Amino acid sequence: QVLLAESGGGLVQAGGSLRLSCAASGRFLSTYRMGWFRQAPGKEREFVARITWDLGPTIYADSVKGRFTISRDNAKNTVYLQMSSLKPEDTAVYYCNADGGARGDYWGQGTQVTVSA
Repeated sequence: QVLLAESGGGLVQAGGSLRLSCAASGRFLSTYRMGWFRQAPGKEREFVARITWDLGPTIYADSVKGRFTISRDNAKNTVYLQMSSLKPEDTAVYYCNADGGARGDYWGQGTQVTVSA
């Protein structure tokens, strides 16, 4: 089992920045792809960014490319999402995800990000 705990959400003005953190615990973490998803009110959960624990490529949704950066600290078992040039449409609950394939798929509790115009 993998446990995920997000932090770092909050209220920010448009154009501002926030950094989300996802602390992971569990076995075989190096075999999981880590990602961020978000869900706005009345909308389906959508993919934001993904990273692996090794030196694999990072992947971003087109809507955040060039503004968000996903990274990880292997020593701390933590994944980050640095968000810059935030827009009101980025307002959502952001969820951390650990995708282990056959090992399972795990989600954090989510952290609210609100961007005011």
